[in-house]
Amino acid sequence: MTALEPRDTDVTSPIPRTHDEFADQNPQSGVLGRTYRALSIGIIAVVVLIAFEATAVNTAMPVAARELNGVAQYAFASSAYFTTSLFAMVLAGQWADRDGPLRPLASGIAAFGAGLVLSGVAGNMWTFILGRAVQGLGGGMVIVALYVVIGRAYPERLRPSILAAFAASWMIPSVVGPLGAGTVTEHLGWRWVFVGIPVLVVFPLVLALPAIRRMAAGPADPSAPRQAFDARRIRLALGISAGAVLLQYAAQDRNWLALLPAAAGAALLVPAVLGLLPRGTYRAARGLPSVVLLRGLAAGSFIAAEFFIPLMLVTQRGLSPTMAGLTLAVGGATWALGSFIQSRPRMEPYRERLMVFGMLLAGGAIAFAPAVLIESVPVWTLGVAWGLGCLGMGMVIASTSVMLLKLSAPEEAGANSAALQISDGLSNTMLLTMGGALFAALGGGSIAGHGVMGAGESNPAAFVAFFLPMAVVALVGAWVVTRLRVPDAR
Repeated sequence: MTALEPRDTDVTSPIPRTHDEFADQNPQSGVLGRTYRALSIGIIAVVVLIAFEATAVNTAMPVAARELNGVAQYAFASSAYFTTSLFAMVLAGQWADRDGPLRPLASGIAAFGAGLVLSGVAGNMWTFILGRAVQGLGGGMVIVALYVVIGRAYPERLRPSILAAFAASWMIPSVVGPLGAGTVTEHLGWRWVFVGIPVLVVFPLVLALPAIRRMAAGPADPSAPRQAFDARRIRLALGISAGAVLLQYAAQDRNWLALLPAAAGAALLVPAVLGLLPRGTYRAARGLPSVVLLRGLAAGSFIAAEFFIPLMLVTQRGLSPTMAGLTLAVGGATWALGSFIQSRPRMEPYRERLMVFGMLLAGGAIAFAPAVLIESVPVWTLGVAWGLGCLGMGMVIASTSVMLLKLSAPEEAGANSAALQISDGLSNTMLLTMGGALFAALGGGSIAGHGVMGAGESNPAAFVAFFLPMAVVALVGAWVVTRLRVPDAR
């Protein structure tokens, strides 16, 4: 028996063994069966909200940066979200383990909407970035709370399916989001993209919260003494956020004095990360540490690369925001397909092979992206390549979530889910910071660009220098997959 196989006592699952047996025998106990229907629809609605935000905002972001004279700070608009979400993840993990996932989820959705409104009314780029930071606080709480809900409410056999449903929830937003956001941006202005999305908050609140209260509220063990928040972990979370901010600031300042905030940021960040992630994460220790590390390598490299694709297509190939967004639209469907493939019971024995293949697809897609800088390369080829990359990511991201919950005891689900998301968000932030610094140093920050961005020229080498290191990081992830399973003790 390996560490990834359920034990007789099933201590890796927060649902009692009798509940699992009932679910297996009850035809109404599927993800959308009578037992779980309200909960599944509610939390999927939350994911749809996040999906609309991500696809729509990324489409409108280049225009917002131009009108606010903030193209040089473009990377901050994304990294600010991930920086504040790092702190929120730790807070939400402790909060959910202590009191259940209901309160952090509701608070996160409220902050998420408030941040969108603040960015939508911003008069300058730094206010816009502040709104993204507030939104990150909400997003960090929401994502950790959702993982705890899955761990608490669903038996182990249904978790791959609900995670596949999460991926499928991106399909419609991936098409409607870019198309709608591009149309609104061109005809009404980018601000309406931001202030319009919070209207979607109402439906998830009405539908999801009552179902979560019935099925996943309260601490994992109601009979255990109520634990206080771990002040040390909160301080470490603040250290991660502060360190990330200092490193981002230093990366954007090409003065030698920037070494001072960079050193201060590293001094805060490194010990905080070592204290919050499972021991052995950065040496790819087998089991849970490698699961957490892989999530960071995969999501960080791919999402950071995806963030720069609309900017590259708008500034270098002269596409409108709508067409630039639609280039990525097929990725929503293929990501969902990859997640669906991993959810099939017959694929369970081949999960690691699927993940290796997925990382190779993702790395290849990132490496191909700068090829469209060559005028003779059709833009649609990037859409095809990115669709294949998203197929691989669907296999990998859902699988890391399944494996994390399988390896987590009920009282550790929040903390371990927070560690997974910290790895995800921190990797994204650091890769955007380092890649963004190189991008700016090679002339990317001075983009006035083509099409809607203005009438200047930018250095295509800045985009090449950003994408190729991301591809290398993704390919390293293919090796980390081989470290996920702990060898049989026999």
